[in-house]
Amino acid sequence: MAEIQAVNGVNGVNGHHDTASTPTSGSVASIDFLIVGTGPAGSALACFLAQNGLTGLLVSQDPGNADTPRAHITNMAAIDCLRDIGLDTECYQIGTQNETMQHTRWSNTMAGREYARIYSWGNDPKRKGDYELASPSVPLDLPQTLLEPIMTRWATLRGFHVRWDTSFVSFEQQPEGGVMTTLLDKVTGQQYKVRSKYLFGADGARSNIVRQLQLPMIKRPGQGFAINILMEADMSHLMENRMGNLHWILQPNIEHPEWAWIGCMRMVKPWHEWLCIIFTEPTAERTLRTNEEYMKRVKEMVGDDSIDIKILGVSTWAINETAAEIYSKGDVYCLGDAVHRHPPNHGLGSNTCIQDAHNLAWKIAYVEKGLAGKELLDTYNAERQPVGLDVVTQANASLRNHMNIWKVLGNTEPTVEARIKANDELSADSEEGHIRRGKLAAALKMINREEHGLGIEMNQRYTSTAVYKADQGEMPNFTTDPLEYYQPTTYPGARIPHVWLHHAIPSKPISTVDLSGKGSFALFTGIGGGKWKTAAQELSTELKIPIAAYSIGYGQDYEDIYLDWAKIRDVEESGCVLVRPDYFVAWRSQKWEEGGAAKLREVLKSVLSLK
Repeated sequence: MAEIQAVNGVNGVNGHHDTASTPTSGSVASIDFLIVGTGPAGSALACFLAQNGLTGLLVSQDPGNADTPRAHITNMAAIDCLRDIGLDTECYQIGTQNETMQHTRWSNTMAGREYARIYSWGNDPKRKGDYELASPSVPLDLPQTLLEPIMTRWATLRGFHVRWDTSFVSFEQQPEGGVMTTLLDKVTGQQYKVRSKYLFGADGARSNIVRQLQLPMIKRPGQGFAINILMEADMSHLMENRMGNLHWILQPNIEHPEWAWIGCMRMVKPWHEWLCIIFTEPTAERTLRTNEEYMKRVKEMVGDDSIDIKILGVSTWAINETAAEIYSKGDVYCLGDAVHRHPPNHGLGSNTCIQDAHNLAWKIAYVEKGLAGKELLDTYNAERQPVGLDVVTQANASLRNHMNIWKVLGNTEPTVEARIKANDELSADSEEGHIRRGKLAAALKMINREEHGLGIEMNQRYTSTAVYKADQGEMPNFTTDPLEYYQPTTYPGARIPHVWLHHAIPSKPISTVDLSGKGSFALFTGIGGGKWKTAAQELSTELKIPIAAYSIGYGQDYEDIYLDWAKIRDVEESGCVLVRPDYFVAWRSQKWEEGGAAKLREVLKSVLSLK
């Protein structure tokens, strides 16, 4: 068979399919890295591989990027990853700022009676400081329709090719290493093969790559399905006193079809584009209805006949509670929704996808450049699988917490009369009313753990050979709720804490997060730790490993003017904290001691699986 050394793909985002450069049927294209799926996981992986100077091919069975908003809450941990390649600026320009995400509400209609509201996504005055201390970034509402093209374009401008209308057919792992993948060009109907060093399955919740790879899955009973109705409806006149991006619609006072029980109006573009998410009764069948049926129900939920509503599209999705037990076999690595599937509660979907990619990309790059042993790649599964399983578990638990609100507001009663009676009880001067109001308060408190779940966003703790803990002792104890509150620490396996640093001659501050990353290890030390910097420089030369070393303190490279680093570094001034390219602490030493350089060398070789 003929062999093509490069694939001349479409260097655009939603451009036409370039049939002239399509390999002919039976031909073989040779590339280094093949990514199937252009969603948040696949596009992010292409970006982070390109950041490290690696190029390849990104394919999608669709004709372009996402055509429905899907994921939208972009949290600080994910934005920090995009910040690593400078994409955060464009995200902030295109996305909707955090102040529009001020509340999550429960009401009878968008225009009508409100039952309850809570602050959300860092907007609670009591929690704003927690968010500002956790990251240099801020939460953002950035629908998948806008995020995907940003990442795809960034990757293609740096050497990745993208092919639309291209379906994955099958793969074969080669005895000598690498993968032979068969793809189908949906435009020409031709199949062709791609030989790559690695195949990355980022092909979503119905992943054919996961299926062929036969990854064992942890499957818990699902919670039915939901319907997404994308629509145009100018509700700007309603929003001054209803500021927020999630508006739950509960209507115990009217009859409803079983396929349209509970609604959630989710802002897409303020305040004229919305996604009406409809949750069905548990017994409902997963069937599509007519636009007339959808329109009738949507109008009932909006509750303002003066608003012109246009339905743009309808889709259904399953409420899954599924996670893979392992993420890879051989030279095939899976990430994103392919290996963790869950409802959108906590807003962790695309965020977890991006962080999967950030974890995997630097490891692939280091192995390919000969800077690490291939065993380093085993740590991807060891580190990210527990995170994915936790996300799946918490997202489903939060959806069940929402059901408590539906129940206390009367929506689970069998008849309209019973639902109205239960709802009216909330305002009753009676023991029953007092009890029901208490249940509502308790249910809202549980949902607040979701809307301000800073801990589940930021508290990942990795345990693998890419983290050196042999000389560290026990993980520190924290008294705060690990789901709600970020628990910053430099203990190996944790995210590097964010602290603003300055120069002695005042200038723009810089975060410890920004001094990390960029495809490089970072080493932080202080007064008396100068020998760590020398050792890092010498090891960087010897092992060819990029290491950026900084001294923090009075008169050092960076000034700790608020003394925040001194409070959080967990080591003495002469100690050091070694940070991996993905912002996670690889190792730390309490102080400089004789033999420190040899120890740093031992640690680096251990973390990178170097013989």
